[in-house]
Amino acid sequence: MIVDFDRIQEEKIRNFRGGEREIFLRLFTDGGNKIMYGRLKPGASVGVHTHGTSSEMVYILEGAGTALYDGKAEAVRPGLCHYCPQGHSHSLVNDGAEDLVFFAVVPQAPV
Repeated sequence: MIVDFDRIQEEKIRNFRGGEREIFLRLFTDGGNKIMYGRLKPGASVGVHTHGTSSEMVYILEGAGTALYDGKAEAVRPGLCHYCPQGHSHSLVNDGAEDLVFFAVVPQAPV
Protein backbone atom coordinates (compact mmCIF):
# COMPACT_ATOMS: atom_id res chain seq x y z
CA MET A 1 0.00 0.00 0.00
CA ILE A 2 1.27 3.46 -0.92
CA VAL A 3 0.49 6.51 1.20
CA ASP A 4 0.95 9.51 -1.10
CA PHE A 5 1.12 12.59 1.12
CA ASP A 6 1.03 14.81 -1.99
CA ARG A 7 -2.57 13.65 -2.47
CA ILE A 8 -3.61 14.30 1.14
CA GLN A 9 -4.77 17.84 1.84
CA GLU A 10 -2.57 19.71 4.28
CA GLU A 11 -4.44 20.93 7.37
CA LYS A 12 -3.40 23.98 9.37
CA ILE A 13 -4.02 23.37 13.08
CA ARG A 14 -3.55 26.18 15.59
CA ASN A 15 -2.07 25.43 19.02
CA PHE A 16 -1.82 21.67 18.41
CA ARG A 17 -2.03 19.90 21.78
CA GLY A 18 -1.55 23.29 23.44
CA GLY A 19 1.55 24.21 21.46
CA GLU A 20 2.54 27.55 19.99
CA ARG A 21 1.38 28.85 16.59
CA GLU A 22 0.37 26.37 13.87
CA ILE A 23 1.29 22.92 12.65
CA PHE A 24 0.73 21.98 9.01
CA LEU A 25 -0.25 18.33 8.88
CA ARG A 26 -1.10 15.66 6.31
CA LEU A 27 -2.67 12.69 8.11
CA PHE A 28 -3.40 9.13 7.02
CA THR A 29 -5.17 6.77 9.41
CA ASP A 30 -6.49 3.26 8.94
CA GLY A 31 -7.77 2.58 12.46
CA GLY A 32 -4.54 0.77 13.30
CA ASN A 33 -2.04 3.59 12.84
CA LYS A 34 -1.81 7.33 12.42
CA ILE A 35 0.80 8.23 9.82
CA MET A 36 1.67 11.91 9.55
CA TYR A 37 3.74 14.23 7.44
CA GLY A 38 4.08 17.49 9.37
CA ARG A 39 5.69 20.88 9.24
CA LEU A 40 6.36 23.41 11.99
CA LYS A 41 7.39 26.94 11.03
CA PRO A 42 10.08 28.68 13.14
CA GLY A 43 8.70 29.43 16.62
CA ALA A 44 5.93 26.82 16.38
CA SER A 45 5.56 23.77 18.62
CA VAL A 46 3.48 20.74 19.47
CA GLY A 47 2.36 20.98 23.09
CA VAL A 48 3.62 18.55 25.71
CA HIS A 49 1.38 15.47 25.83
CA THR A 50 1.53 11.95 27.27
CA HIS A 51 1.07 8.78 25.22
CA GLY A 52 -1.11 6.75 27.56
CA THR A 53 -2.19 4.04 25.10
CA SER A 54 0.33 4.32 22.29
CA SER A 55 3.87 5.30 21.38
CA GLU A 56 5.10 7.73 18.72
CA MET A 57 8.06 7.76 16.36
CA VAL A 58 9.06 11.10 14.78
CA TYR A 59 11.67 11.06 12.00
CA ILE A 60 13.13 14.46 11.16
CA LEU A 61 13.37 15.19 7.41
CA GLU A 62 14.34 18.89 7.30
CA GLY A 63 15.25 21.68 9.68
CA ALA A 64 16.34 21.55 13.30
CA GLY A 65 14.62 21.86 16.64
CA THR A 66 14.14 20.38 20.06
CA ALA A 67 12.20 17.37 21.27
CA LEU A 68 11.20 17.53 24.92
CA TYR A 69 11.08 14.00 26.32
CA ASP A 70 9.89 13.56 29.90
CA GLY A 71 11.02 17.13 30.57
CA LYS A 72 14.49 16.73 29.06
CA ALA A 73 15.48 18.69 25.93
CA GLU A 74 16.99 16.71 23.03
CA ALA A 75 18.26 18.39 19.83
CA VAL A 76 16.76 16.98 16.62
CA ARG A 77 18.00 17.32 13.04
CA PRO A 78 17.52 15.52 9.72
CA GLY A 79 18.23 11.82 9.97
CA LEU A 80 17.39 11.53 13.68
CA CYS A 81 14.37 9.65 14.99
CA HIS A 82 12.74 10.82 18.23
CA TYR A 83 10.86 8.01 19.98
CA CYS A 84 8.28 8.45 22.75
CA PRO A 85 7.26 5.12 24.31
CA GLN A 86 3.83 4.49 25.78
CA GLY A 87 3.43 6.13 29.18
CA HIS A 88 5.89 8.93 28.48
CA SER A 89 5.44 12.58 27.51
CA HIS A 90 6.97 14.64 24.76
CA SER A 91 6.77 17.75 22.60
CA LEU A 92 8.39 19.02 19.41
CA VAL A 93 9.63 22.61 19.11
CA ASN A 94 10.95 24.41 16.07
CA ASP A 95 13.53 26.72 17.62
CA GLY A 96 15.49 26.84 14.35
CA ALA A 97 15.45 29.28 11.44
CA GLU A 98 13.80 27.00 8.83
CA ASP A 99 10.67 24.85 8.71
CA LEU A 100 10.97 21.66 10.77
CA VAL A 101 9.60 18.87 8.56
CA PHE A 102 8.95 15.42 9.99
CA PHE A 103 7.32 12.04 9.42
CA ALA A 104 5.56 10.47 12.40
CA VAL A 105 3.80 7.20 13.19
CA VAL A 106 1.47 6.57 16.13
CA PRO A 107 0.46 2.90 16.37
CA GLN A 108 -3.01 2.62 17.87
CA ALA A 109 -3.75 0.15 20.64
CA PRO A 110 -6.22 -2.58 19.64
CA VAL A 111 -9.78 -1.98 20.81
